[in-house]
Amino acid sequence: MVITTRGLVLGATAVTLTTVAVTSLGIHSQGQALFKESPKELVDEVWQIIYRQYVDETFNQVDWLAVRREYLSKSYSSREEAYKSIREMVGKMEDPYTRFMDPEEFKNMQVDTSGELTGIGIQIGLDEKTKKLTVISPIEDTPAFKAGITARDIIIKIDGKSTEGMDTNQAVSLIRGEPGTKVNLVIERGGKQIPYTIERAKIEIHPVKFSQRQTPVGNIGYIRLNQFSANASKEMRDAIKALEAKNVAGYVLDLRGNPGGLLYASVDIARMWLQSGTIVSTKDRRGEQEREVANGRALTDKPLVVLVDKGSASASEIVSGALQDNKRAKIVGMQTFGKGLVQSVRPLSDGSGVAVTIAKYFTPNGRDINKHGIDPDVVVNLTDEQRQDLWLRNRDKLGTMEDIQFAKAIEVLGQEIAAQGSRRAETAK
Repeated sequence: MVITTRGLVLGATAVTLTTVAVTSLGIHSQGQALFKESPKELVDEVWQIIYRQYVDETFNQVDWLAVRREYLSKSYSSREEAYKSIREMVGKMEDPYTRFMDPEEFKNMQVDTSGELTGIGIQIGLDEKTKKLTVISPIEDTPAFKAGITARDIIIKIDGKSTEGMDTNQAVSLIRGEPGTKVNLVIERGGKQIPYTIERAKIEIHPVKFSQRQTPVGNIGYIRLNQFSANASKEMRDAIKALEAKNVAGYVLDLRGNPGGLLYASVDIARMWLQSGTIVSTKDRRGEQEREVANGRALTDKPLVVLVDKGSASASEIVSGALQDNKRAKIVGMQTFGKGLVQSVRPLSDGSGVAVTIAKYFTPNGRDINKHGIDPDVVVNLTDEQRQDLWLRNRDKLGTMEDIQFAKAIEVLGQEIAAQGSRRAETAK
C-alpha cells in the first residue's frame, strides 16, 4: 500500500469551529461515480470507500454488508435525504473520526490549510469514551481562546440546543457564522456548567512564533508552534535559521495546546531536528506499513526540549514521539491528548466528501499512543486554574521563567547543553 503524506489527516479529531475547518489535508483521489442518476449512487459511493479503506476489517463489529443492503433498499428523492442516511450509516461504526461532509462542509475543510479562518477558533471532537462533544484545544489568539475556553471542556449547549447525540458536523454548522455575529455556548468544566457568549471573527493564523531568550543557562531559542497547517513547515524553517544565525545554545519547542493538523507538516518539521532515524510509521488494516524517516538534512544538532500538555495532540504527538524515541529531545510537561489514528479525506462525485480512518500510527519504537498519549520525560502538571491563569490572565508570562513548565524546560535544557559540551570535549581529546 502506498500512502502519500499529503493524503493523510492528523488533526486531533478535529474540526475547527469556523467557516473554514482546520484539520484536513489535500485530496488524493477523485470521486468514483458521476452523481447523475440517483442520490442512491452517492450512498453506495460512501459505503464502497469505507468498505475498501477502513482500518478495522470488522468495521468495529458492524456487519457492513448488511448495512449496504439496508441503505440501498431505501428510496431517496433528494440529496438531502441521501446525506441524512449517509450520516446515519457512517455513525453505525461509532468512530468520531470517520465522518461525512456535505459540499459546504467539505469545501470548508479544504480551505483549512490556507491558515485563514472565520469563526471562534476551537477544535472539537467526540470523546471516544463518553461520546460527548469535547474541546480539543482553542486556537491561540482567537475569540474562543480569549473568552477562556480550554482543552477538555465539554460543550453542553449551542445557542440553547443540547449537544447530546450531536456529531461534530452538526456542531460546526451551529457554531460557525459570519464575523461580528455571536454564538452562545454552555461549557461543562469540573462538574460546573459555564455560559459563554463569543463573537465570531476572521482569524489569520501564523502557526510559528519565535524569539531569542536570555536565560540562566544561556542564550536560548524559543519556538512556539500552534498548529501543523500548510505554512507551518516554512515558518518553522525560517525560525530555526534565524535563531541559528544568533548562535543560540539550545532550543525549547513549545507544542502546548497544539491540536495537530497535517501529517506532511509533522514529518517535515521532525526532519528539521532529526538527522537520522524513523519519524513515524503507519499500519493499515492488512498490517501493511509505511515508514517516514529523517533525510539527513537537520537544520541544527543543538540540545532541544519539547513542551507538551493535554492539548497537544496528533501531529504534535508524532513530532514529540519521534524526538523522544530517537533521544533527540527531552519532553517536558503533561501527558498529551492521545490520538494515534490517520484519516484519508476523499472527495465525492457531487462535491461532498468523506473522512475515513484508514490507519494507525506508531512512534519509532512502535508505541501505539491512541487514547494514551506521550508520557513526558519530566512531568510538570498544571491544574486547569493554573493553565487559565497562565494562558489568559498572564499571557506575558508564557515562555518566561515565571511559566513553571518553561522554567523546568530551561533547567532540563541546561543539563542537555552541559552534557553535549562534555561529549564534544571527550571527542576532541
